[in-house]
Amino acid sequence: MKSKIIEKLGRTDILLPSLIADGLSANDRVKVRLGVLQAAGRRARSPDSTHFDLMEECRAAGIDPVTMESVVNHASLSSDETVASPGLDKLEAAIWDDVATMAQAVKAGDAAQGDAALSRLSALKTGFSQEAADTIEFAQIARLASIANDSDDSLHRLVMDLHKALNRLTIEHAEEVLAGAHVYGLRPEDRPAVEAFMRGVESTRALKFDHPGLATTATRSDNHLTIQNDIGETDAHVVVITVERDAVTVTYTDVHRARAKFFADLFRDFAFQWSGLDRKSAEGLDDGGAFYLITGRCPTNSDDRRHAVLEAVGAALVFLIDWNKARKALRTWISKSEAIHVLDWGARNRFGHRAFLEMGGVELIASAVRHAAPSRIGFGERLEDVLGRAAAVDFLKSVLCISAEVLLQGHSIRAARDRIEAELARNLQRADTALLATVIRQAGLARDIAVAIAHFVSEMQAKRPFDQAALAVRARRIEEKADRIALEVRSEIARLDADAHIERLSAGVEDAIDELEQAAFVASLVPNTLTAETLEPLSHVCAAAVTGAEATAAGLAAAVDIPEGHRIDADDALAAVGRLVEAEHDADAAERAITTVILRGGFDLTTSLSVLDLARSIERATDKFAGVGHLLRAHVLANLSA
Repeated sequence: MKSKIIEKLGRTDILLPSLIADGLSANDRVKVRLGVLQAAGRRARSPDSTHFDLMEECRAAGIDPVTMESVVNHASLSSDETVASPGLDKLEAAIWDDVATMAQAVKAGDAAQGDAALSRLSALKTGFSQEAADTIEFAQIARLASIANDSDDSLHRLVMDLHKALNRLTIEHAEEVLAGAHVYGLRPEDRPAVEAFMRGVESTRALKFDHPGLATTATRSDNHLTIQNDIGETDAHVVVITVERDAVTVTYTDVHRARAKFFADLFRDFAFQWSGLDRKSAEGLDDGGAFYLITGRCPTNSDDRRHAVLEAVGAALVFLIDWNKARKALRTWISKSEAIHVLDWGARNRFGHRAFLEMGGVELIASAVRHAAPSRIGFGERLEDVLGRAAAVDFLKSVLCISAEVLLQGHSIRAARDRIEAELARNLQRADTALLATVIRQAGLARDIAVAIAHFVSEMQAKRPFDQAALAVRARRIEEKADRIALEVRSEIARLDADAHIERLSAGVEDAIDELEQAAFVASLVPNTLTAETLEPLSHVCAAAVTGAEATAAGLAAAVDIPEGHRIDADDALAAVGRLVEAEHDADAAERAITTVILRGGFDLTTSLSVLDLARSIERATDKFAGVGHLLRAHVLANLSA
């Protein structure tokens, strides 16, 4: 069927090696059949003295020896000049067909010589009866099997001439294996192009696993190199690449229109100009004989560019094998367009989909759902309805990746199933991740208050006027906003039955905000006559609070990505925990320094109480941040162990 499609595309040059082989096989057959015909004639004249001795020759030529023996053993004289035997008509027809096969093979490689041979064949058939009579004259046997004199032609002489022509074509188109491709008649400048194409094929061949396909043939024809790959076993699934000095042209046929479009889209990084998807027909195909044809031409102005295009085409072919089967499997869980998007991602990232199918396809995912989320994903429910479109697509990309990695590394299917179940669980935890992102907003609000208090102290150090009452009002509004966020977090955690760690993290940040809001309130009451010896340690405790809020936000932000498997984010989160502990220690030291200054400095009661309360409120906020750090550390370690 593939050969018929290639002929329909007008690319018989790529079939020449197989046609030559067919012609040589026909030569072997016709010689044996002519021998059988002569043996039948001898048997008819001398029934007692002739026995059949062509058994081995028949077997070697692929002819049924029993049938041939029957033709010889039943041969008799129907008249003085005529031999009769059941099967003679079929034997004679097979002889003509064999010679015609040889002539057509020669024509494929040398049109002029082939046409001349076909004309000789037509002339030789003149005078032979075309009726199925199971008889033949002795004179006709002689005309078929003997070599005529120099002035006459004979079938035997034509066979000899065709055999010489086929041998010449065989030499000119001798088979060689080049980088895994079967090549014929290449010029030296063709070899790098074939090698580039095969580099692409070999770079992804392993991703077809045990599926047959990807055999490559290449031949030189006139002014171009032609490369053909069988892709897989599907009828009408053919790719023919024509390589010229200034362009690479890809002709592709497929029974699936969507797959043909997918194939063309794989080369969007190259300057291919694609024809429309033309609908063709051919007898013998499924679906009413319909298939689709697309042709793409990519200009190439250098050897490097030409080889890059060929390598890309070769590497892409494995992703067409069982493509429609994989698309149907993915459509069970996501939409049609997203299924194609996942397959495109798998191809462009060199994972493919064959491993996914090898490991069970739909059942592989269904098993993960049964084990990882039996209560959250119901029977027949699409993943995108539960996880959301983006999360469902990301999960299925991971399935393709894991399947390929596990099979390529020779690990057990059980290992893949475990990883896929864990990946599904991580995607279900994305709701938890979204909640964690909300806690980051809380930490940002805490920083806003801490920075405002630090700015107040800085302005006092510079002896610039500052609206202390506005500071308290602003802090109060921020604290109210943070309270609303905390209530939303608690509500979502209860609704989704999310990780309890997140609620505790939110509560810890909320407590820190409360302490900072209290500090802002106290700051609004502090006398504006504070001296440098009190303001200096106050600035240190404020700096510790700002650091604590920033480290909390940074640690939470890093923790958000840990379920995605980013180990560096776990390291960042744990480093933030370390900064929180240091900030808490710095705040303790600064708060004690303030206490020392106040208790030894003989300050008035208002100044002493307000400064001490301000420092202690800020220090308590750093304690809360440190507590959040310990919770964050536990959360990170839990995710890593999972």
